[in-house]
Amino acid sequence: QSHFVESGGGLVQPGGSLTLSCAASGFTFSLYSMSWVRQAPGKGPEWVSSIKGNGGLPTYADTVKDRFTISRDNAKNTLYLQMNSLKPEDTARYYCSNEGGSPYYTPPHNTRGQGTQVTVSS
Repeated sequence: QSHFVESGGGLVQPGGSLTLSCAASGFTFSLYSMSWVRQAPGKGPEWVSSIKGNGGLPTYADTVKDRFTISRDNAKNTLYLQMNSLKPEDTARYYCSNEGGSPYYTPPHNTRGQGTQVTVSS
């Protein structure tokens, strides 16, 4: 059974940075595309970024492109999301998933962890 532990969230001022981590277990991490998904209060889930199992072909939602960087360490079974130039509209709970996503497909709830909260506010 897949298990994820997201961490690294918190309160940050606009323009600040955070790095999220997702420790994964229960499946062969290196064989799976991984994604970050976020959900803001009162809104539906939004796909943020995905990366292939070998670390190639990172893709990003237009809303985070050029500000966020997804990466992974297959030796540590860990997924990362470096977030720079944070904006108030980035405020959301961030989840990792062991499914690839796209602007047209958001990995479903049953493929995600419990999430970590990111709040961008002055």
